[in-house]
Amino acid sequence: MFPDFTLENVDLGEVSLRVRHGGRGPAVLLIHGHPRTHTTWHRLAPLLAEDHTVVCLDLRGYGQSSKPVTDDDHAPYSKRRMAADCLAVMRSLGHETFHVVGHDRGGYVATRLALENPSAVTHLTALDVVPIGEALARCDADFATRWWHWFFRAQPSPGPETVIGNNLSLWYPDTPEDMGQESWEDLQHALGDPRTIHAMCEDYRAGLGIDRRHDDEDQAAGRRVQCPTLVLWAAQSDLFLLYRDIEEVWQNWVSGGLTVRSIEGGHHIAEEAPAELAKELLTAWSGTKVPGSEAA
Repeated sequence: MFPDFTLENVDLGEVSLRVRHGGRGPAVLLIHGHPRTHTTWHRLAPLLAEDHTVVCLDLRGYGQSSKPVTDDDHAPYSKRRMAADCLAVMRSLGHETFHVVGHDRGGYVATRLALENPSAVTHLTALDVVPIGEALARCDADFATRWWHWFFRAQPSPGPETVIGNNLSLWYPDTPEDMGQESWEDLQHALGDPRTIHAMCEDYRAGLGIDRRHDDEDQAAGRRVQCPTLVLWAAQSDLFLLYRDIEEVWQNWVSGGLTVRSIEGGHHIAEEAPAELAKELLTAWSGTKVPGSEAA
């Protein structure tokens, strides 16, 4: 995986993050979702590295990055804290400005990063996700049925951790064929650590509490993402079934220009459709449009 990339641990004081970077040109940060590690990008990163410096990392709590002690508010696992980690990593690598791409839970981190650091983030891409505050504000029986795992993982510790830890293959049935052998092995290594399971549940506990408060505060204050924003939703996921008009959901979050498109494949877009995703990203970053680039 990741030919000619450098793998290292970046010490940020409170946490140390596993980081992989390579390529040359304008910088782009790729942020994984649950339960993945940075290796989820192994099919996409080499395609982007031909013209960009690509940085991938394990978020705090995930993969081989630190699992800090939590608190009653779950603030150590807030998307604000994770976004601050990401900014610190990019600064440590010498990147003052960069594109950011976030998938799933990483999409929440990427959005928070863009909201709070408009001078650093030049372009935001959110993959198969809507903002946490928006999802919870629109929550209905259909959402609670389809995404019940949000509410289960957010239950007090150690209940969810015990259930998940005793049934890892049931909760995470991905195969080497889906992910690639090395990426799958990396994920299995992470999931074998009970601290990872606890940290991932803390991510969801923060999502229902402090993260939603941060989103609600931003909406009340009229804060918006100021850079051009691309939202790609997977045609075979259930995001469209939940929201139908995904562009309408995102409109109140972006002031710098919004493009919303579907892309073929299931939820793990970078693993299932890396070439198509690379084309969408490179087109968006170049400032050009492809036919049908209006909301789809």
